[in-house]
Amino acid sequence: MEMFSKLTSLFQQALETREPSVDLKESFVEHWKGITNYYIQTTDEERPARQTDIPWRLKQMLDILVYEEGQQVVEETGPCLEYLLQHKLLETLCTLGKAQYPPGMLQQVLLFASSLLMQIKKPLLQMLHIYRPIQKLIGLCALPGSQSEKEEAQFLLAVCSQVKQDPYLLNYVLKIPIISKSKMTESTSNQSGNRNGPDTKNDTDDPTSPSPPCNLSESTTSIHSQSGCSASSFDQSGCASPQAEAPDLVFALVHLTQSQRGRVRQKAHEGLLLLVGLQSEGSGETLAQRTQLVALLAGKLVQLYSLVPTEELDPQDILNMPPIAWSSQFSKASPDDGLLCPGLDHVTLFFCWLDFLDHMMTEAPQVLAERLSGCVHSLWLSEVMLPQLMSTGESAVLLSTVVLCRVVQAVRSTALLDRLVMFLLGSQSQPEEPAESQDPHVLRGRLIQQCDHISEEISMASLRLFEELLRKPHGAILHNLVLRHLEPRRYLTLTPAPLDDRHTDSGEDHEDLEEDPWFPDSLYSDGQTLPSPSSASSGALLNSHVHSTDVINSFLCLVPQEVKSSQLVQEGGYDSYVLEARSLCEACGPLTQQDWVEELPPPSSSSVVAGTVFYEGLFLQVLFDRLGRLLEQPYDLNLQLTSVVSRLAAFRHPVITEFMLDPYITLTPGARTLFTVLIRVIGELMQRVQAVPDVSDRLIRMRRKLLELDQHSQEEHQTLLRGIILLEEFCKELAAIAFVKLTLDHD
Repeated sequence: MEMFSKLTSLFQQALETREPSVDLKESFVEHWKGITNYYIQTTDEERPARQTDIPWRLKQMLDILVYEEGQQVVEETGPCLEYLLQHKLLETLCTLGKAQYPPGMLQQVLLFASSLLMQIKKPLLQMLHIYRPIQKLIGLCALPGSQSEKEEAQFLLAVCSQVKQDPYLLNYVLKIPIISKSKMTESTSNQSGNRNGPDTKNDTDDPTSPSPPCNLSESTTSIHSQSGCSASSFDQSGCASPQAEAPDLVFALVHLTQSQRGRVRQKAHEGLLLLVGLQSEGSGETLAQRTQLVALLAGKLVQLYSLVPTEELDPQDILNMPPIAWSSQFSKASPDDGLLCPGLDHVTLFFCWLDFLDHMMTEAPQVLAERLSGCVHSLWLSEVMLPQLMSTGESAVLLSTVVLCRVVQAVRSTALLDRLVMFLLGSQSQPEEPAESQDPHVLRGRLIQQCDHISEEISMASLRLFEELLRKPHGAILHNLVLRHLEPRRYLTLTPAPLDDRHTDSGEDHEDLEEDPWFPDSLYSDGQTLPSPSSASSGALLNSHVHSTDVINSFLCLVPQEVKSSQLVQEGGYDSYVLEARSLCEACGPLTQQDWVEELPPPSSSSVVAGTVFYEGLFLQVLFDRLGRLLEQPYDLNLQLTSVVSRLAAFRHPVITEFMLDPYITLTPGARTLFTVLIRVIGELMQRVQAVPDVSDRLIRMRRKLLELDQHSQEEHQTLLRGIILLEEFCKELAAIAFVKLTLDHD
């Protein structure tokens, strides 16, 4: 018992002699006074801030604030934080940072403000003595010659993170003036279309707030002028140029995306994504209408494109570039990648930024996405790309077409895709007339006609552009190019005509073709002849297994046996294309996002009017004209051409299926379909092969060279032989597509 009493006494003495508990506020104030005393006592004005005790004291103050908050209820304001607010410590630090005294003080202030916003759980930006200095610090970012980009990017990202958690804070950060309810009602009555910021409980209005927002219905040019920024706000290096006023949050973030430091650029991109991802009511309208965001983003796209050295680039190098994601610029790729072709580094930066804008439009509210896509349309597509595409210089046309092809390939957002389709094809919905001297949408007509350009490179690039368009999930593309001309079914003759009155594409008698000496029945394998249409009714392709078999055989029998070569080198039949055709048909299925009817619509009454001439539209006209010259065109061009036609045939619209794949429909005079065009090509083929000795042996050698990818062989009659081989394979591909469509329809 005595021993227990002694131990108790020793513990009591230890407790009485220990140091008194630390007073957090006293320690906090002491560190602050240590900072202020530095300015009173120091005599070395050139000593960098990092070599003083200021960074350590700021770190201690932050640790105290974090610890204090952890000991209290979240709703309460601790004495240390109360002291920081009452004595306006953050504003004082902002003033010291702006003065850069001691040198490098701004970096220390930015680090302290970043950590304060990120580590304190209490919402601080709603407090007057917090958001005012934060606004001033934002104005100190992205200044010319800045040495604190790393700290600026971290600070701005911290601000964006706070706004992401509470979108209400966007008004404070951007200095958006709060509109009273009476003004709000007046604004609504005037159809201003603007959303107002949330009400405030204290005097948070800033007299330096920007001008009122512009109307949502104003033109893009008006947007640029009211936002105070256009493409000219970027210097020749692609960096945002300084403004007369202090930069705001969006300007600073866009400026930092041009930093030479990858980590800084990444944080700036992440900050922009946080801002545009705000889904609260009014945040998208605020960013779209009351900031420079859309003009800055689109302006940078224009500037990056202007840096592309068009005269030094090979368009094929652009086409061969792999898909470029905006985040790829932050990966540690080989620094020599850009040296493989001069100028490709600028192309890469352009497509990185385009992909970033496209990603932003996917994440942004609809009003912001539409405004940004409209700004891209106005500043880049209309003002830059359109003059190049309409140029008379082949090099400018080729490069701009190739770039546009890659742009269509890369775009995924609905807003930007809508603008691209409108820019390229226009909004016409009525069928074209053959008598039209010029397409109402000039660019559309020019691009389609370029598919049949005298320059093979321009023709291939234009065909590739339309193939990429047909890959996009946008119903207006297929309707604009094909369906608006085919849906009335004016190509049909409602009552079957006598055999000698039937017409093909050129209006010549069908009977003349069947009596042609180059089409005897013995030309088809195993004594086959073209199947009779009697097994199926006109215009009802694939309505039965018997009819579908006839259709498949019709395409397989088009190329006469004596000029077939695939079986002689042990290549597969049309079934070798079935898997590829199935993938193609399934890929084309959901692209149009249309509720297509499963049955064929009734033919238009105008199709039976005497003298009515069916017009397939400019797009199909150019494709069919090109296809008719398949035997005299380069192999690569024919590959691209047949790729576009196959993709068209794969769409599961009943009218497309009928027009592209049904050999048995009764056509109006002057009308032509894919099948009749191919028949004319076969007729020309049989005439031309008469002048080629040992055609079978030559075809076998040429096919083997093509399989060996020997594109430089100099075989006599090379173009013709390659055309025959490609025609045979194309017919097998069409037969496979017809087979797959039957299978899918019966699944």
